[in-house]
Amino acid sequence: MKSVILTDGGMGQELVRRSKSEPTPLWSARVLIDEPDLVRDLHAEFIRAGARVITINTYSATPERLAREGAQDLFGSLQKRGIELARQARDEAGGVAIAGCLSPLFGSYAPALTISLQETLDTYRRIVAEQAEGVDLFLCETMASAEEARAAVTAASESGKPIWVSWTLADHGTPRLRSGEKIAAASNALDGLPIAARLINCCRPEAISAALPELIALGGQVGAYANGFTSIEALKHGGTVHVLHARHDLDPEAYADHAVGWVEAGAGIVGGCCEVGPAHIATLRDRLERAGYEISGI
Repeated sequence: MKSVILTDGGMGQELVRRSKSEPTPLWSARVLIDEPDLVRDLHAEFIRAGARVITINTYSATPERLAREGAQDLFGSLQKRGIELARQARDEAGGVAIAGCLSPLFGSYAPALTISLQETLDTYRRIVAEQAEGVDLFLCETMASAEEARAAVTAASESGKPIWVSWTLADHGTPRLRSGEKIAAASNALDGLPIAARLINCCRPEAISAALPELIALGGQVGAYANGFTSIEALKHGGTVHVLHARHDLDPEAYADHAVGWVEAGAGIVGGCCEVGPAHIATLRDRLERAGYEISGI
């Protein structure tokens, strides 16, 4: 029986949907401060839905994003809170692996918004230092350029924890990172670094399906978790997620059709990103089990 690692879905959009407050540029980090129970409870829902890896809710709590909003003093406390809430959910709902979160420093899908490689590396090292003792692996996710991913993976590698790296792709056309770089080139930029898995995330499921053969050809463990947005074009630097809209053709069964197809093609890790909630993960679990796959953790 082939085993598949099932991850959680998207925390941010679901938290915005459940929150009593309007979205802010700090996005899901604001909920860590004002409504921490929502974060813990959503983690627990994903675990009960079948996820065996959950990611801490610190995606938007990078030093650069916090500084932009005048909240840089919250960096350490938000990182700590994100880990604590994930652990509480694990204690409540069952044993899972907790992934640390190394996200784009300035904003998603924006490879042009960069600082020097050394500054980027130094910032990721700050994040790793805050998270390393509290997580089981590091997820470098939604990486839009080869250089961004190399800095994140280099910092994560110094922790000694397993590392998953996940690139986000252009939604249309020949498979490319949002920077325009080919997947193979982005992978080559990580030569010499210890990668446990290569993934694609936060792009249309159709883009993942088109790119998966190239990713699988690189060898090793691969995975995918798509978003459910109609488009990401409306999201601007420093903007809020209220400008993004969910597709109406990606209900849990439709999303599972895509994800099961990725597993059948060779992916060993699947889950969901933005607009993929606990119901999607539960349906995906059920579909995988009916197809004869065993749901496993790392």
